[in-house]
Amino acid sequence: MENSYKTQIQTLTVDESCVGQRVDNFLFTRFKGVPKSKIYNVIRKGEVRVNKKRVKPLYKLCIGDLLRIPPFVVGHSIKSQPQLQSIEKLEKNVIYEDQDFLVLDKPYGMASHGGSGVNFGVIETLRASNIKRHYLELVHRLDRDTSGCLILAKKRSTLKYFHELLRNKEIIKKYLTLVKGKWQKECVVELPLLKNQVASGERIVRINASGKEALSIFRPLKFFTEATLVEVELKTGRTHQIRVHAASKGHPIAGDEKYGDRDFNVYAKKQGLKRMFLHAYSLDFCLANGKRFEVVSQLPKELQSVMANLK
Repeated sequence: MENSYKTQIQTLTVDESCVGQRVDNFLFTRFKGVPKSKIYNVIRKGEVRVNKKRVKPLYKLCIGDLLRIPPFVVGHSIKSQPQLQSIEKLEKNVIYEDQDFLVLDKPYGMASHGGSGVNFGVIETLRASNIKRHYLELVHRLDRDTSGCLILAKKRSTLKYFHELLRNKEIIKKYLTLVKGKWQKECVVELPLLKNQVASGERIVRINASGKEALSIFRPLKFFTEATLVEVELKTGRTHQIRVHAASKGHPIAGDEKYGDRDFNVYAKKQGLKRMFLHAYSLDFCLANGKRFEVVSQLPKELQSVMANLK
């Protein structure tokens, strides 16, 4: 390993953040640089103890459990760690945080999570922060090229609560986007979407009767000579949903290199656009205590600048 260290013996009291989590999954999350085979080995040997007793990997943690964790040699490549600059940028972009969850104003160009050639995304970067968060998981995702409101759960119970809200379509998610032409009136687009993967490994989403249900509501807000600023409310959260639904109506999104219009993209670049014009600006839902919660992320300055240049 380019860089490694040995942890100390730890004794932890299980709190709400990890109640119901399997002990093996708890250790996988806590010790990212340790091979899973090593973790299974120490559990099997009885070196991991709960309330001074041996446990099996499938044991689910209960509140108040006394968990003994043996020393681990954690190895990682320095090059694969999030840069301090990225960590600090994300921490500054946290627009709301309490003991249960946080809302991040995700920057454009950063993936929600690592994978597909990306070493780390939002979740890996925030986990590397010095701010103590014992548990952190993505509630939902945003495309790499989309900025705006992203929820992360700080407790396992909170993650389950948010997933229930998502299943029941009880989180109101609104986006702002600039599209080609004049979108005349409010429009409900309900077209099923199917994910495909081409030979290069790139994901392409198409409208297909055998795909998953997808529903978007488009509401025009402001008209320009060759474009319209539109608010989009998502009722489902499919991959590339807004982009494909907008293009299907003849109003592709400005700066969308995959589903967009080449001439319109050239026009948008002349107005100063250097990214895809899609921003998750609002989340509205009911908290577990019954209170209504709404958070808003203002349109980024680079997109406001483009708006100022439009006629």
